Amino acid sequence: MNKDVIYIDVEDDITAIIGKVKDAKEKIVALVPPKRVGVLQSAVNLRLLSRAAEQADKRLVVITNNSALTALAAAAKIPIAKNLQSKPEVPEITALDVDNEEDVIDGASLPIGDHARTAGGALGSAAVNEAIRENAAEDSPRAAPPTPGSTPAKPRVKSGIRVPNFNSFRKKLIFGIGGGVLLVAFLIWAIFIAPRATVIITARTTDSSANAKVALDPAVTTSFTANSLKTTVQQQKKDASVEFEATGSKETGEKAKGQMTLNRTSVSSNPISVPAGTSFSYGNYTFVSTQSATLNGTTIGPGGIVQDSATVGVVATAIGDDYNLSARTYQSSVSGLSAQGSDMSGGSKRQIKVVSNDDVQKAADQIAQQSSDDIKKQLMKQFDDTFVVLDQSFKTDRANPQATPAVDQEVTAGTKPKLTVSVTYSLSGVTKADVSKYLDDYFKKQLEGTSDQRVYDNGSSKATFNDLNANGAGFTANLVATAKIGPKIDDNAIKESAKGKRYGDIQSSIESIQGVDNVDVKFFPFWVNAAPNDTNRISIEFNLNGAK
Repeated sequence: MNKDVIYIDVEDDITAIIGKVKDAKEKIVALVPPKRVGVLQSAVNLRLLSRAAEQADKRLVVITNNSALTALAAAAKIPIAKNLQSKPEVPEITALDVDNEEDVIDGASLPIGDHARTAGGALGSAAVNEAIRENAAEDSPRAAPPTPGSTPAKPRVKSGIRVPNFNSFRKKLIFGIGGGVLLVAFLIWAIFIAPRATVIITARTTDSSANAKVALDPAVTTSFTANSLKTTVQQQKKDASVEFEATGSKETGEKAKGQMTLNRTSVSSNPISVPAGTSFSYGNYTFVSTQSATLNGTTIGPGGIVQDSATVGVVATAIGDDYNLSARTYQSSVSGLSAQGSDMSGGSKRQIKVVSNDDVQKAADQIAQQSSDDIKKQLMKQFDDTFVVLDQSFKTDRANPQATPAVDQEVTAGTKPKLTVSVTYSLSGVTKADVSKYLDDYFKKQLEGTSDQRVYDNGSSKATFNDLNANGAGFTANLVATAKIGPKIDDNAIKESAKGKRYGDIQSSIESIQGVDNVDVKFFPFWVNAAPNDTNRISIEFNLNGAK
């Protein structure tokens, strides 16, 4: 069977030993005392130890060869074993065999009272009770050995004796120390760290308006002197298209062609030049030459006068099959010759549907009327909270529309022409920091020469841009804002004057400043009734005309 082995230290008292026995995990507990342990030389302590083991449901064994301790253990009915491997037995109660001087109690050295308790050769109940009282006083003497041949008296433990609970005492001690530390920390926080004061000043301010015409352009820098604010432009490009009906029409076809034979009729030695494009007409039908020709001068031959001739190609001046004329004589625009045309052929004409300029313009108007609200919202989302978005700066720049088929081109039957336009959407914004910087400079200029006034709010949070007009790549607009201007109060001076003072003193000293309507002071925590001496723990809060 398993057992716990407890080695008793020389400095252990009976309470510590009992505690170890109770804390033992095994039911059998072997106590191994040192050779000269005094705490187990008391019959009372052994009885207490035996009772504690019994109450804790432990089987106690003392490992010893000491005859005195064996005798005392026998009185307490505690089994003894010579070593951890030997069988424990409850020894018989016999007279102690004092085998060395250390275990012998010299009667001559005992006090008289002890002699009285051992009188009669045996320990009576009174002696045991006295021993218990001495143990309770933590000054337990060794048990008096019985006289040789006599039966040792059984030590008795006084009923009702209480063993101090050192674990409980230790916990109380830890809690007490922890509570003390927390109390000290709280006092340090409450006295040196937590106190603070907020001085709330309500000052009278007046409104001052700004209405400045400024240039808004991405290519400029923000400057009050130049009346310019740099803008940021967000853009988005998209192709817009629409199908439309073609309403134009025109005649198309081929021109009739043929040849024209030119015969010189004038008598002259000078040649006749017939350039390309010379007209040859028959009634309302006119053909023009596509080639040039030269007719030489008149010569005299064997048969008489010889005239030159030439043949050139001609084409009708208009389309249509009505130019397909048979061979006939034409009037030439060049004098001195006659023109004989061949059969003209190839002329044709038909009516087709084409895209007109009006069709393209109407389609472009349809694209312009398409809603761009969604794109505008997308562009606005590209500006974060640090920008003032110029809503009126939203622009749509459209490139030249491309019609398919092009203007005056035939539209294939069963299809619709389509117009496509590339559109660039843009929206501009100005950073709030730039607006504030411009207004700071603006009102600084307004307050030049007035040392007792300051700007409490330059109005940038509610500034607006009115009358926005395009100007090249940017815009011009009127920047409108309303500033709050009031008495100039030095925050640091107020903190210096308020430190260490109570409510009334702070209030009276600040209300004497011109322009201050009301002063309130809030202390924290609630037990604080004066401002801290550290100005870093004093804050100033202004209410302008009653509004924070």
